[in-house]
Amino acid sequence: QVQLVESGGGSVQPGGSLTLSCAASKSEYPIAVMGWHRQAPGEDQRELVGRAPIIGDPRYSDSVKGRFTISRDTAKNTVHLQMNDLQPEDTAVYYCEALIQQATDYLTVWGQGTLVTVSS
Repeated sequence: QVQLVESGGGSVQPGGSLTLSCAASKSEYPIAVMGWHRQAPGEDQRELVGRAPIIGDPRYSDSVKGRFTISRDTAKNTVHLQMNDLQPEDTAVYYCEALIQQATDYLTVWGQGTLVTVSS
């Protein structure tokens, strides 16, 4: 099964920047979408940050649009999340997601998560 390995989390002051990276192991099937979700402290559910399809432009949630940028390298099976102008409300565990197009259905695979803390 495909595995996702994330890196790049850490602590930053408000207004700062961080870049997260995610690398997928070799997949037998096409990885249709790679993206990022996050789960804030105390929250039960993950929130979509953005997704990058194989073809087409990435899509973002309204909360990060204009501040975050997703870049995907389909040849290397990597996806990066450039986060600018970070704010305390961006504090969360960020999870990489891969949507794999199998023969008859789609499989969602998650990374282990990486913590981003925005605090002064």
